[in-house]
Amino acid sequence: MSVSTAAVDRSVRAPLAAPLPVLGRDVTVPLVTGGEVTYAALDYAASAPALQRVWDDVAAYAPYYGSVHRGAGHLSRLSTDLFENARRTVGEFLDCRAGDQVLFTRSTTDSLNLLAAALPDGCEVFVFETEHHASLLPWRGARVTFLDAPDSPRTAVTVLERALADREPYGPALVCVTGASNVTGELWPVRELAAAAHAHGARIVLDAAQLAPHHAVSVRDLDVDWVAFSGHKLYAPFGSGVLAGRADWLGEAEPYLAGGGASRRVTRGADGGVDVEWHDGAARHEAGSPNVIGAYAIASACRALTEAGFEELAAREEALVRTVRDGLADVPEVRFLSLFGDDAPRVGVLSFVVEGWNSSHFAAALSAEYGIGVRDGLFCAHPLLRRLLGGDGQARGGCGAADNAIRVSFGAGTPDEHVERFVRAVRELVRDGARWSYRTVDGRCVPDVSA
Repeated sequence: MSVSTAAVDRSVRAPLAAPLPVLGRDVTVPLVTGGEVTYAALDYAASAPALQRVWDDVAAYAPYYGSVHRGAGHLSRLSTDLFENARRTVGEFLDCRAGDQVLFTRSTTDSLNLLAAALPDGCEVFVFETEHHASLLPWRGARVTFLDAPDSPRTAVTVLERALADREPYGPALVCVTGASNVTGELWPVRELAAAAHAHGARIVLDAAQLAPHHAVSVRDLDVDWVAFSGHKLYAPFGSGVLAGRADWLGEAEPYLAGGGASRRVTRGADGGVDVEWHDGAARHEAGSPNVIGAYAIASACRALTEAGFEELAAREEALVRTVRDGLADVPEVRFLSLFGDDAPRVGVLSFVVEGWNSSHFAAALSAEYGIGVRDGLFCAHPLLRRLLGGDGQARGGCGAADNAIRVSFGAGTPDEHVERFVRAVRELVRDGARWSYRTVDGRCVPDVSA
């Protein structure tokens, strides 16, 4: 079953699972109008809060932290085992194939830049304009074909097939595609795009930064060549990411970073310089002391999400999405943004604009007057946002940047009350306006404390 077309019969709905415990769930924040309220963190698409289990696992390991791979002491050997076990856990989480490699990086951005550095000579890259900048921009050394935004999953496959069929000369090629949009939350037809790529002799890398926290991702089932994601979106915000998949291009490339750990043997050369024999395998691209805390946190999150069950987590998110859509359905001033249509399957990410409001002003009011954290801007996906906004340039009253949108996003740790409060707040702001004055400071819309 394709990630983008999976449908679950919800005609008889079982009780929804409780949100998973996350850090910060009891944090209170001040309101500009007076008093405090429990913070509603609805910006999961940027960075999700750490799962309580992840934090507990990291805290339990922290006293035993040691250098990885090259230490003879007990804590070094313990940390090395933990680091390599984390690699195996991530490989199982992604259902990797025999021979696939799991590399730890700093983030999705770092993972895709690493892959970009490993492309063979003459490789052509195909990428939709709808991508996050992390997957839109790294391919600077390659010949890149940017594909127009499709209006349906089927169109996405057709556009890619045509572009691949027309490529000349016929050489190595890579397709880069998101699994779930960080702007609209819509699920992309990953398996169908992978089939199209392979039918035309190309490989494919999946940007799963927004998909992996919400749905099971199987490298084997989706038949992608590589997958990249970030810990900080997977409830493990400790500065680590993953690139997993085929080993050949990575093994043939120069190391992503040159230094200790990537080098197997270094000797002085006859010319007075140094000769280097580089490692094979993951170590080739993991020079320097690795982020063992980050890797362990990702592995802990992988285990926690797997045990919680993605079907239950997805069902809960679907209910929260319905709460937002149904709760604002009779507010004509609110326009949700989408490529594939309002009914397209999606993760817990929704972007919208409000007639008569600058989006930065609206987001600032949600925070200052209701204790709700959302995101405003172009979400590191500028071409997509500008296409979706069209002539709706947001050149309106109020402070903050023009030509932007508001994004609300949630996940496994979001309480129902946070989403219900968001819906009430949007309705009240549209109906009554802000209760406070705001001004622009350093490009951001903030409450005017002098008011």
